[in-house]
Amino acid sequence: MEWIQFRAMSTDVLVAGQGPLAQDGMRAARAYIEAGERRFSRFQPESELSRLNRSAGRWFTASVEMVQLLQKALYFHGLTGGVFDPSVLPDLIRLGYDRSIDEIRARPGMVPAAAAARGAGRGVVVMVLDVGCRPVPLPKGLQLDFGGIAKGWIVDGAAALLGRYCDACAVNAGGDMRFIGHAPLGLGWPVELEDPRDASHSIARLTLSDGAVATSSVAKRSWKQGGSTRHHLIDPRTGEPARSEWLCATAIAADAVTAEVYAKALLIGPGAGLAELAARNNIVYLLVDRKGNLHGSPHSQELVHEHEFIRQ
Repeated sequence: MEWIQFRAMSTDVLVAGQGPLAQDGMRAARAYIEAGERRFSRFQPESELSRLNRSAGRWFTASVEMVQLLQKALYFHGLTGGVFDPSVLPDLIRLGYDRSIDEIRARPGMVPAAAAARGAGRGVVVMVLDVGCRPVPLPKGLQLDFGGIAKGWIVDGAAALLGRYCDACAVNAGGDMRFIGHAPLGLGWPVELEDPRDASHSIARLTLSDGAVATSSVAKRSWKQGGSTRHHLIDPRTGEPARSEWLCATAIAADAVTAEVYAKALLIGPGAGLAELAARNNIVYLLVDRKGNLHGSPHSQELVHEHEFIRQ
């Protein structure tokens, strides 16, 4: 198995493939990931997402890729009862997440000293898109941050592209992972889940087959603002960083977009309803509480090694 590692989407990205065309495939996958970041990053003023946000109140001729991601975002917004909501950008900016997390960590003094009051009328996603719709009607005042769902979408696309060159391959972007084909030696793809209380240790080890895994954490992308610790997972019902009983949530699904959305929704939202929704859609998940205990959905124990956990 060959691999390359690089920085993109404010995280470490690892692309791995097996076979005589692996190097060609990995170069193509890297170019795809970097192009996806240029399209969907809200931190690049000339990205398509930034131009879409500036067009709010007017029609915007979007790319096919942008329409596809918008449709997925709208679908998951409805499926989760609004817990997944990409229109929280004004709240992220108000709370100090106005630059990439790399820039915030490099220059923490630039973060606003105190949070302003929450703006009125942010609302939720109310867009309506037809299949194949290219002119996008972004309502006036609506501002989008695709964040994790874009990362999952890019990971899925890069893995699919790499899979054209390799019988077995994997893409990992900061914990959003997509696996295609049988892992080396046929033992499954090993995944170490980082302990949210100590990044130098893992809290569990998983063995996965073809599919995807994503983890959301209140500890990873955090910063100080006016003496308070903020994180990037906004509860759209309050406009504030989610006050979750969990430190992190990991979801395992057929694709990285679905895994990413469920991991975020399970971490932000009330557990019961979303846990039932995950079970109905065959999503396996793991949750870490504030004492470091691992809680698992039905069938999650089949994937976990070397750790005791509490079944949900």
